[in-house]
Amino acid sequence: MNKKVRVRFAPSPTGGLHIGGVRTVLFNYLFAKHFGGDFIVRIEDTDQTRFVEGAEDYIFETLAWCGLEPDESPRHGGPFAPYRQSERKTIYREYAEKLVKEGYAYYAFDTAEELDAKRKEIANFQYNQTSRTQLKNSLTLSDDEVKKLLDNNTKHVIRIKMPENIEVKFTDMIRGEVSFNSSQVDDKVLLKADGMPTYHLAVVVDDYLMQITHAFRGEEWLPSAPVHILLWQYLFGLENMPEWAHLPLILKPDGNGKLSKRDGDRLGFPVFAMDWVDPKTNEKTIGFKERGFLPEAFVNMLAMLGWNDGTEQEIFSLQELIEKFSMAHVHKAGAKFNYEKAKWYNGEWIKKLDVASYQLQVAGLLNANGIDADEKKLVQVIELVKDRCSLLTDFVQQSSFFFKSPETIDIAAIQPKWNEQKNLFFLELIREFELMQFWNHEALEEEFKELAAANKIKPGELMLPLRIMLVGGKFGPHVFNIAEVLGKDETIKRIKHVLKILS
Repeated sequence: MNKKVRVRFAPSPTGGLHIGGVRTVLFNYLFAKHFGGDFIVRIEDTDQTRFVEGAEDYIFETLAWCGLEPDESPRHGGPFAPYRQSERKTIYREYAEKLVKEGYAYYAFDTAEELDAKRKEIANFQYNQTSRTQLKNSLTLSDDEVKKLLDNNTKHVIRIKMPENIEVKFTDMIRGEVSFNSSQVDDKVLLKADGMPTYHLAVVVDDYLMQITHAFRGEEWLPSAPVHILLWQYLFGLENMPEWAHLPLILKPDGNGKLSKRDGDRLGFPVFAMDWVDPKTNEKTIGFKERGFLPEAFVNMLAMLGWNDGTEQEIFSLQELIEKFSMAHVHKAGAKFNYEKAKWYNGEWIKKLDVASYQLQVAGLLNANGIDADEKKLVQVIELVKDRCSLLTDFVQQSSFFFKSPETIDIAAIQPKWNEQKNLFFLELIREFELMQFWNHEALEEEFKELAAANKIKPGELMLPLRIMLVGGKFGPHVFNIAEVLGKDETIKRIKHVLKILS
């Protein structure tokens, strides 16, 4: 590539960030970094009616958690500031007026009430090549009438004048050649009555001024492509237009339609990267982070929704993704979201990463559950149980018994096969444990098995009762590793406690 690659993610601050949005960020970021380019975040806040307090902060917090930091943004600065469209308002009118002057756009003076009346009168009403001839705009009014309305500051919008029956084409990096008939597209508003641009005008102007070379967005934006192509042609020339790629949708688990927040609520999994609290309703939406996902796993999982490197490899670090990413391997078809697979990725990363990288998060989760974990012991415990955890939140159940005696004991799992012989075995085991000089799992297991053999009891019949005595239930790592970490006094104390219940 001759020009330096420059890509952008341009979210609207209207709420929490759906995983589809984060994947768009990721593909932008990977492509830019693969070619040594720049990743820009531009906030598209032109629709002030949909603006939500705190949403912009949330977007940047999410990107920071994912490790996808922009090179330029409202927070990071850059040579093309400002990066909020609301702060660029004065720029857009100049381009809208240029389009009107050259006959590619027009002033429309119709009031909201007049347009509502038309919608009631005509089913599926659109402001287009046919209807504009009967409406109040600079194409139907005389020049004097238009001048008078403008001089009187009459409220108006500027609309693109879509040409009739021409083929508008472009080459998509994923889909190949795509074409549209201009007669099927309505005359979109480019500049609103409050002077703010719509997405259609702002995205084209800003991509040009910020020298964007590649524009990646979800396939739901494909219907807007003909408007944007024509705006590029009219304002800056198609040779300056970025290369486009319309990314496949992330689908519901059954493949029927785009994954939504409602689907996540219904099926019990997150669709936002991090917790989001709606400031208007105070409704909380749980995120992947708070559900117990590691950012490395979250990013890895998202990358594999619609892309692979052409091999069987599934576990990739961010650096590996940067090295191997190619738009040629992005799929056209939508990718079904599979929460169990997402948890599998997380489990793999829990095993792969150094414990120190998530030790504080596990300590925080235990603390929130009333357990104050000793730092040195916690590292030992995490190493023991991490293979059993798919989520960081799993560490609470899998490790809390190391720091606190179990509150409930599954006595019902011991009682059916409990007898006096086993009771005597454990009383003898307590005495042997009390005399042991070396307290490690190998010595403990050896002592246990020798004593079982002496009492003519199969070790397998005694292992479950011992596990339940130590942890309260049928879970946890190897039982003698548990005893080693608990220490002599605590192990003996717990065995005595359960024997008392059983007697």
